[in-house]
Amino acid sequence: MRFLRTLNALAACALLALPAVAASSFDLSPEQAGRTSTSKDATAAATLPKDYKWVKEGVLTVGINPFGLPISSYASDSKTIIGADPEVALLVAQTLGLRLELVPTQWADWPLALASGKVDAVISNVGVTELRKEKFDFSSYRLGLHGFYVRNDSAVKSIKEPKDVAGLRIITGSGTNQEKILLEWNKRNVAAGLKPLELQFYDDPQVQSLALVSGRADANFNPNGPQAYVAARDGKTRLVGTVNAGWPLRSDVGIATRKDSGLAPALTQALNSLVQNGKYAQALARWSLAEEALPKAETNPPGLPKF
Repeated sequence: MRFLRTLNALAACALLALPAVAASSFDLSPEQAGRTSTSKDATAAATLPKDYKWVKEGVLTVGINPFGLPISSYASDSKTIIGADPEVALLVAQTLGLRLELVPTQWADWPLALASGKVDAVISNVGVTELRKEKFDFSSYRLGLHGFYVRNDSAVKSIKEPKDVAGLRIITGSGTNQEKILLEWNKRNVAAGLKPLELQFYDDPQVQSLALVSGRADANFNPNGPQAYVAARDGKTRLVGTVNAGWPLRSDVGIATRKDSGLAPALTQALNSLVQNGKYAQALARWSLAEEALPKAETNPPGLPKF
């Protein structure tokens, strides 16, 4: 297998060649006039534990890492947090008859923020794992998906299984789960006498995009959300397949709460109410994440195993 790694100097030069970003069709304003909203569900609200000690009474205080759209980032005012995760957080709070307060939290700090009682829950693209379930409860709210994206004019129509990547030049992240998946797929292909794939690694997402749209790579295989957002915004790439981040197992994204706090069943109930009334699907679709919708939320679903 050949591995192509970019040098920083080449990446910098490539950035100069990038075309101007197309005008965004997404609302990045702090007002979020089109944001999905709902009303209180008395049945879901009744499942909230009576003896739970809230960070603030009547408020669902949520830790969130505004790392990038469409999951979560800052609006054009550089202070209001917008995206799919904050929208789900708002819908859950409204369903439970609570106000929402978002607390910006660095990814590495979310377990401490939750365990120490600084926040009631964390809604920040946290994957469910068996190790995390030892200390936290989870209410699943999105599939963890990696997506294969190609240029709009690519001859590649579908990538669903190992044989579909044989001989392709694929961009992915070094040392990531998606790289592990591709390495295993390539191993199977080579054993079956198929052409090996070529992995390409780029540190900068913009350089990844340039490599794909310029034809230097055949596909980009990385987390689905950011790629779906770019595809919808720029209109230059399209999705040809998704693979669960836990392949060959399943990995969901969940709302994390303190172990045995009693909040998880209520949050799961609220999420399923949103699934049933269509608000959940509406929120994900607004941020081009319809592919990641779950048919139902679960409390402490199976997570990635401990290794």
